[in-house]
Amino acid sequence: MFRNKRLLILGFSLLFIVLLAGCKSKFEKLRSSNDTAQKYQEALRLYNNRYYNKALILFEDLVQRYRGRAEAEELYYYYAYTNFKLRDYITSRYHFKVFAETYPYSSRAEECRFMSAKCYYLESPVYSLDQQNTVKAIDALQLFINLYPKSERVVEASKLIDDLRTKLETKSYANAKLFLDIGDYKAAIVAFKNSMRDFPDTKYAEEMEFLTIRAQHLFAKHSFEIKQEGRFNEAIQLYADFVAKYPSSKYLKDAEQLKADSEGSIVSVQKLLAQEGAKEDKKSEVKVLAEEIVKEKDKKSQPQNPLK
Repeated sequence: MFRNKRLLILGFSLLFIVLLAGCKSKFEKLRSSNDTAQKYQEALRLYNNRYYNKALILFEDLVQRYRGRAEAEELYYYYAYTNFKLRDYITSRYHFKVFAETYPYSSRAEECRFMSAKCYYLESPVYSLDQQNTVKAIDALQLFINLYPKSERVVEASKLIDDLRTKLETKSYANAKLFLDIGDYKAAIVAFKNSMRDFPDTKYAEEMEFLTIRAQHLFAKHSFEIKQEGRFNEAIQLYADFVAKYPSSKYLKDAEQLKADSEGSIVSVQKLLAQEGAKEDKKSEVKVLAEEIVKEKDKKSQPQNPLK
């Protein structure tokens, strides 16, 4: 009985392999044939049944064969979408763009122009990576809005642009914070200010303004003594602006500590510079006195003129 069961399973397996081989050979036979009409219908059937890999093979062949024919427009439309369904956004982006430019009066031109821009959006990486595609996506989506201001897709395009700008905003904030973390305080101050200028409505505004105070304070602290007073005063001014803008900020206590430390540091550096100034004055007095003594000695050592 066990042996019969094994034979039955083996039989079904062989039958499945034969059927599979038959299906494969049928596809390969169609692929190599010159029956473009049947190949076209099969490509559409495969596409509609989500067999995108096989559909793509047929579409790639048909695109060449149908060039210049009436069916070429629909064929190219599905060809672009097949690449999109396979998540090949670089290729599909190109073909959507070509479709829109080749068939500008087609009822599908607007859709393809939008899809080309959307492919850029889908290629946009996480904020920590290079954002070249993010910028290109914003430009492409904005171009779509400019070309089709009354399109029902404008709402979605605008939302995608907002998402992309949020990514650039986060990238800008993270880069500025990185300068602070690695101790390049001057670069951090510039980067925080540039970020808030580029994204005036950023959700990181309050934090970045506080971090600018910290960066300025640390910049002053690591400066030469002669420059510290002016730079600590800048930190104090940044604190005053921050408190006026965010009187109930969660960073207020830390900001007050930075202000107090800056004021204390100014007093300390003034005393230090005063002491150093006194030492320099003393050195100057000693030097002048020494020079006078030398001159007096030289005068005495000169021979006297007896006729004088």
